[in-house]
Amino acid sequence: MFLTSLLFAAGLLVAETPDTLQAVTIVADKGVVVSRTDTLVLRTGGTAAETLLRIPGLGLSDYGGLAGLKSISLRGLGSAHTDIYLDGVRVSNFQSGQNDLGMLPAETLGSAVVDYAQNSVSFRTAKPDFGRSPFAGQVGLQAGSFGTWMPSVRFDVKATERVSLSAHASGILTRGDFPYGEDNALRKGNDLRQLRAGYDLFGTMDGGEWHLKSYINASDRGTPGSLSWPSEDRQQDKNLVVQGSFRKAFTDRYTLNLSAKGGWDNIFYRSAWGNSNYDFSDFQINASQAFRVSDWWALSLATDLERGTLGASGYDAARTAAIAALASAFRFERLRADLALEYRGTFDKGAEGLNSFSPSLDIRYTLSEGFDLVAFGRRAFRAPTFNELYYPGYGNPGLKPEDAWLTDFGIDWHSRSDGAWSLSAQLDVFYNRLKDKIISAPSPDDPWVWLPYNVGRVEAWGADASLALRYEGDAWKGGLSARYARQSALDKTPDSASYDQQIPYVAKNTVVLAGDISRAGWRLDALWNWRGGRFDATGELPAWNTLDLSLGKTFTVCDAASLTLSVTGRNLLDCRYEMVRDYPMPGRSVLGGFAFKF
Repeated sequence: MFLTSLLFAAGLLVAETPDTLQAVTIVADKGVVVSRTDTLVLRTGGTAAETLLRIPGLGLSDYGGLAGLKSISLRGLGSAHTDIYLDGVRVSNFQSGQNDLGMLPAETLGSAVVDYAQNSVSFRTAKPDFGRSPFAGQVGLQAGSFGTWMPSVRFDVKATERVSLSAHASGILTRGDFPYGEDNALRKGNDLRQLRAGYDLFGTMDGGEWHLKSYINASDRGTPGSLSWPSEDRQQDKNLVVQGSFRKAFTDRYTLNLSAKGGWDNIFYRSAWGNSNYDFSDFQINASQAFRVSDWWALSLATDLERGTLGASGYDAARTAAIAALASAFRFERLRADLALEYRGTFDKGAEGLNSFSPSLDIRYTLSEGFDLVAFGRRAFRAPTFNELYYPGYGNPGLKPEDAWLTDFGIDWHSRSDGAWSLSAQLDVFYNRLKDKIISAPSPDDPWVWLPYNVGRVEAWGADASLALRYEGDAWKGGLSARYARQSALDKTPDSASYDQQIPYVAKNTVVLAGDISRAGWRLDALWNWRGGRFDATGELPAWNTLDLSLGKTFTVCDAASLTLSVTGRNLLDCRYEMVRDYPMPGRSVLGGFAFKF
């Protein structure tokens, strides 16, 4: 404990606030206006999953090492209920409902918005930052523990005053054989060779902008399995995405948003039990229209159409999903209210369609300057995935969609002095109810065969609290923040063996302490993450904590170029822990690197 306190105190002296939790009103990608969000800045050198660990109410499932699957869920609802967006377009996976964050081009991302009302995480690409030159770019390399090498390159070109191009490529090469457990056994078969590349074309016009994006991912990785069932299986995956978006305000009272996407994914498993191949294609077209009726009233209509097809070893499936949302926003002196009704239709090949309607209400009331009350309520549906419905020997075509109600009430307070100091605080209490939860249970005909059923029910309630202090001076910049989340997510399924117990992997208590300080090109970051009160089907999991420190120095090479040297230590206390039972996480590791910007 003394060493923990000493190291963390040293980090807090130079700590970083996790990108202030502020109350902002945004237009969500499906056209519904919401006001309960977290905005995070993604810095160069960190992964998307590592950044999201700063959110206590967000659960991350990580199967260990850079090669392991990484998926997220909000407030006990499961990863299939949490939508992932990239530049306003959904990252879809009808097969399993889990989107692997490791597939995203993390080195190009600038920010992430966690939306509690819409139960989604939206990543945004960082736009090029040009100085006096029409050319810019960055060449970087990180290397360190477990035989890890991560080169990256990005080039930006300002073609005209209104059009710019950004192209990027990066790679990950790691042995992944890290020690785990008290006896320092070696976790083998977790190697990864990955290549990511793509481009972004940005454009502006009178009253609007457009963005064309394409990226590819190709990797070859080991899948060592759990400690209980080790394997020498391997996975190869290839992904190609082409998408574009268009936004234009034609008048002061009418704005049009359009986006489209084509995606192609292939996953090939090589196993001693037999090989499997999955080919998935995804096509989307989305439109949102906003109408300002008066100074205090606005309307929006959003319509989305998506088609996904899967060709797999053992079964084929196809799905057409249609979404329509009508929203009305009211703005008065102190009150902002947003109402919406969403329709969602899911139509699978050879099956009866699923239809649902989801109302939502979002309110923000300003009691005084810098002090707001917020609340929202929303119904949400989640259609069963292809695997849950059709997987040979496991799928159940009669499954109903999961039906959830999400509610939240909170307060926001922020204060900024005439100088460089700012202080903010936030408190939220929430209650989520999920019925028709899809769980697996022994079949009536054969207890050794498990099938998915709609017999589950979950009730999740809790509170999120945060406090952040920030200083922005001419020479010094820095901040401290503390965040705490309490979540009680209980299985309320009648006659369940785990009735009234915490659902798997949702932490009852989470503490995140963070901070940063910078001066004269130096920057030091600290992050301490503690999670306890987690369970799975076999019982309680040990609490875990990690301490990460990062130190960097930026040197000015010339007027238009700079060199940044950095060293990052992760899990410095060498906590041996598991996010998923029998899938150990790496212990202490160190990465050093450079980034040359021009």
